[in-house]
Amino acid sequence: MRLIVGLGNPGLEYENTRHNLGFVVIDYLAEKLGVESKQKKFNGLYYQNQDFILLKPQTYMNSSGECISSFLNYFAIPLDNLLVIYDEIALPLGKFRYRVQGSAGGHNGVKNIIELLKSQNFKRLRIGIGRDKKCPLRDWVLGNFATKEKKEIERILPRLWESIEEWKKGNNFEKIMNNHNKQTEPC
Repeated sequence: MRLIVGLGNPGLEYENTRHNLGFVVIDYLAEKLGVESKQKKFNGLYYQNQDFILLKPQTYMNSSGECISSFLNYFAIPLDNLLVIYDEIALPLGKFRYRVQGSAGGHNGVKNIIELLKSQNFKRLRIGIGRDKKCPLRDWVLGNFATKEKKEIERILPRLWESIEEWKKGNNFEKIMNNHNKQTEPC
């Protein structure tokens, strides 16, 4: 069993914000996997099939680790089978990067996960939301996607799906990371 987590904030006020990009990806993956019903457990909404649990923590971004650690423990999922998907201001809109481990890089949700799991050794998918330097950071990440930005995110979702399918088929994650990270290199 593999746990794929999309980070975001619960509630209608955050639904279309850049910071909820992880939730957008989880909903897309659930649709592609044909998993329709959401379930609730450990302050999280999740979809489950025989291969994956797709999780949207409802603890708010900065406490995401609480929900994730509960799922890992309850379902006896090894840390190596965890993938966390989240927004990244350091990447241009629509660019994405896989990593097999690393620091939080200033992302408070990831920082909380590292603290509670007591490890930086889990897979990540960072998806660029860019940054308007004229806008305060908090306002930028909690701001809604513009129509043009939504279209760019919709454009990359099939490529993200391809990589998840490769992982599902048992392909080596580092190979997937190398192949897909090369595809998203800036021009």
